[in-house]
Amino acid sequence: MKTILFIEDEAALQKTLGDALRQDGFEILSALDGEIGMRLAKEKKPDLVLLDLMLPKQNGFEVLRDLKAGEGTSRIPVIVLTNLEEMQDVQKVLELGATTYLVKSNYSLEDVVRKIKEAINEN
Repeated sequence: MKTILFIEDEAALQKTLGDALRQDGFEILSALDGEIGMRLAKEKKPDLVLLDLMLPKQNGFEVLRDLKAGEGTSRIPVIVLTNLEEMQDVQKVLELGATTYLVKSNYSLEDVVRKIKEAINEN
């Protein structure tokens, strides 16, 4: 079973998307802030990280940078799921090594699940 670490401080989205992914047979690890997310990534080595950028304690940019710099975590694909639409944010995230950048309001739950499956299958 493939494991997805979902780092997102919005509990409702955490639950909705988490439930949808569980129904598709994924194991979901949840973190409500960047610090816990980073710790879980190092401990559990998930198959994919779904990452928000606006997070308490450690923001998504920092988490992404640390994931890509970490010995055991650098190869984990990261999908950024955020409300930030600024071009410089998108560029920064892709430069830091994210696989995909999704703006929450532009994608349905089904779209997000499909993108996750694609990223896991490519890896």
